[in-house]
Amino acid sequence: MTMRIEATSDGQTVVLRLIGRIESMYLDALQAEVRRHPRPLVLDLDQVTLVDQWVVRFLIACEAEGIELVHCAPYIREWMSRDRGREE
Repeated sequence: MTMRIEATSDGQTVVLRLIGRIESMYLDALQAEVRRHPRPLVLDLDQVTLVDQWVVRFLIACEAEGIELVHCAPYIREWMSRDRGREE
């Protein structure tokens, strides 16, 4: 399965639901989708099955910009924590 993005809004917050394998080859499309939407923005990672190193760095940058990550798999959170530790 490739990456898919579904956008929903409650009138105030936009939720981008990411589905499938999120790999670096899809980062341009994902970044464009994130830029299209105003804040507050939420990335729902409940249906993400796989990420790579570049996507982890992108997610770290998203959080730094105030984008909320929800339903993030423990392995992704752990990877983000380790990657943040290397940057400090």
